[in-house]
Amino acid sequence: MNHLKKALIINTLFSSISGIILILLNRQIANIFGTKNNTVFWCIGIVLIYFALTIWYERTKQRRLAVIWIIIQDFLWVLGSIILISLNPFQITQSGIIIISIIAAIVLCMGVNQSIAFNKAKR
Repeated sequence: MNHLKKALIINTLFSSISGIILILLNRQIANIFGTKNNTVFWCIGIVLIYFALTIWYERTKQRRLAVIWIIIQDFLWVLGSIILISLNPFQITQSGIIIISIIAAIVLCMGVNQSIAFNKAKR
């Protein structure tokens, strides 16, 4: 198994598990974030599961543009997290901000890992 395939599988697992947690525990997560609106959490969960399925598909195909798009989406997630934390337009609790920060750091590591693996694979 090549490095890129491993990196994509790690992203698939993390995205899937995160999506499932957001769907199943949306009310509890909303409470941690200090909101009564739990809809956003299960919606993000569904999107993460779809994202994970697309990554799972690409783990073997490893089409250049598709993998680049996966990496870009990871970096956009990190950028969105930074903006959300910086502006905090929804008055997210301190616990919520810490959770967002930890997840953004993990996603950043996955994006960097995938970028390195992608660059090695295209040689």
